[in-house]
Formats: sequence, C-alpha cells, structure tokens
Amino acid sequence: MMQVIIRDHKLKSYSLNSVSYHFLKEQKEDVPHKIISDLQNQDEFTRRRLAIYCLKDAYLPLRLMEKLMCVFNLTEMARVTGVPITFLFTRGQQIKVASQLYRKARQLDLVIPVRRVEPSGEKYEGATVIEPNRGFYKDPIATLDFASLYPSIMMAHNLCYSTLIPTKREADSMPEGTVERTPHGDYFVKKEVKKGILPLILEELITARKQAKKELKEATDPFVKGVLDGRQLALKISANSVYGFTGAQVGQ
Repeated sequence: MMQVIIRDHKLKSYSLNSVSYHFLKEQKEDVPHKIISDLQNQDEFTRRRLAIYCLKDAYLPLRLMEKLMCVFNLTEMARVTGVPITFLFTRGQQIKVASQLYRKARQLDLVIPVRRVEPSGEKYEGATVIEPNRGFYKDPIATLDFASLYPSIMMAHNLCYSTLIPTKREADSMPEGTVERTPHGDYFVKKEVKKGILPLILEELITARKQAKKELKEATDPFVKGVLDGRQLALKISANSVYGFTGAQVGQ
C-alpha cells in the first residue's frame, strides 16, 4: 500500500498517520511505542487500548486501499497489459508495452526477433516546448488540448517497427504512393498498405477507453463504477506509454 501511495501521490509525509489523515481524516490510536509493554502487562483495560491500537493499524491500510481503489486499478492495469500484478510493483513501463506487443504479434502470427543492442549513448530528444509570452492580454487567448496527441500521431502516420523501411533504396523500390517519408528522413509503409502492430494496439486501447468511459457515465453501482474507472485509467496510461517505449535506450 505504501509503494502505491509513494508512486502515485506527492505528500509531505508517508507515515500511516499522515496518509490516513490526508485521505480519510482518520488517525492511528495515540500509543507511544515505549508504553506498549506496560499496556500489555497491566490489566484488561490497558490491553483493550493496545488491541484497538493494533486493529487500527491493520484497519487503516484497508480503508486506504478501498478509498484509493487500488485493487480495481491494479487488476485492470494487469488485465489491459497482460502482466502479473507483481510486475506493476517490481517492473517499469517497458514490460507492460512489451507484453502488449508480444500478445498482438502472437495474434497476428508474427515472431518478434530477439537481439541484444548496446545502448548508443545518444540523448533522447523530448517534445518541443515553447515558452509563453507573459503579460496581460486584452484579447481572449485560445488554448488547445489534443486528445491522445502522441498515440494519434503514431496511428495517423503508421509509425511502428513493423512498418519501418530501413533504407532509402528499399523505399524507392516500393510502388508509388505506398510509402510515407518523415521530416527526419525515415520511411514507413502507409497504413492503407499494411497497418503496424503499435498503431493496432493503440487503436484498440483508445477504442476500449472510449467504451469504458461511456459505460462509466451510465453506471450507477459504486462497485461497477470503480472497476470502469480503473479500466479507463489503465487504458489511458498504457496508450501514453507506447511512445516512450519506442525511445528507450536499454531494456529492449
């Protein structure tokens, strides 16, 4: 429980007392460690206080698990990505994408080559960030938020290992209108010719998320709503992780 909270929430303190108050407005029984032996050895009333202290220590993590919907979220993430729940604690994002990649390749009756590639040391270039011009504006300023920006780009241009054409010579030998050239000079088969594995995975994830969000809006049962919310969150994270996976230097 502590691992999940540290990973997903930024708090000033991660003690059970602080976390419980932050999320539940409840706290542990105030029993200093140095008097525990005395409470045990005195009488039934002091032992009752000690029993409540122990019960509260076991009860609060369960309340946190319920409040933060940890079981729903972890179960849905494991289901979506095809990895054991233990991997969600012990492994990173790459194994989740790799699992989906292997699962889709198996469905398509494809074999993914296994080879060791030494890290190139080349620095990963992130997205372009344009600094805003600060100041007071009299005219309204429009802001745009693209839905699933990176997944949408990968699907639109069919960017995938399975559609990459390694050399210009091979791209030039392809029939006209079947190849798309990126601004950086890479070549990919167009989706009308052959849809890539990663775009297929992304399409399924985004379609499934839309369906989960639709069902969530219509659901009334709290349990069902919890499951559906965990599902749509897992699908969103999985789709957004694919782009980063393709730029990983190690672990492939």
